[in-house]
Amino acid sequence: MVDLSKRWPAGLGTRLWWVPVVAALAVLVVALALDRQVSVWGRGMSEPFLGFFDWLTRYGESDWILIPSGILLVITAPLAFAMRWKLMRTMLWQFSSLYGFIFLGVGVPSLVSTLVKRALGRGRPDHFDEFGLLHFQPNWLDWSFQSFPSGHATTAFALAAVLAFMAPRWTVLWALFAVMVAVSRVVLGMHYPSDVIAGAILGVTGAYAIRLVFATRGWTFRLRPDGSIRYRPMSSLRRYLALKQRDIARAPLQDQP
Repeated sequence: MVDLSKRWPAGLGTRLWWVPVVAALAVLVVALALDRQVSVWGRGMSEPFLGFFDWLTRYGESDWILIPSGILLVITAPLAFAMRWKLMRTMLWQFSSLYGFIFLGVGVPSLVSTLVKRALGRGRPDHFDEFGLLHFQPNWLDWSFQSFPSGHATTAFALAAVLAFMAPRWTVLWALFAVMVAVSRVVLGMHYPSDVIAGAILGVTGAYAIRLVFATRGWTFRLRPDGSIRYRPMSSLRRYLALKQRDIARAPLQDQP
């Protein structure tokens, strides 16, 4: 099982940070060499598989994650400011921090992916016959020249990392979901394998970066003395539910928990 408590994945935070960087570049080079063959193979799948991946690929879009988490953040943060009852105020702040982490943990890597893919302008597989494998045409409007990195793969892997940080026992399930979304992009002819691999690297690394920012401030995560990062459970929610069970969870008249 991968140790998710480290600040950065794959040894990036150590003196040998260049090893995973070189390894990632090597993987991308190998993927580039196989891009065309794998792309053709994937697009040749039978209709039932294509239908499944067409349904699955929609979960690589970020709006279904960012809109709910953003709305919840906008609701809970002002309520926390206005709340006088200390226990409820703390609980609302904890929820706000959680929603903020989900929003930024997925949103920031996705935004970076969006900017990079438009700035580079790599042609999608449909342009192979006309321009070849490595044609770059920076374009901010034409989606067919926005192939590298894959935005869907970035979003899926960022979400998988965010969920794994909070529910590590289901890490394999989150990772499988992200891999399947990434595969769908190749099967549907929207991306080359190197595109989705780059998106996966960006998504995971971006989620780690956001978690580190939150941990250094004590939001949602705790930075321990040994440098590891741990998820902070919703302690105020547990306390409130315990009080509710005892039928004494009523807001006091004064600012007391």
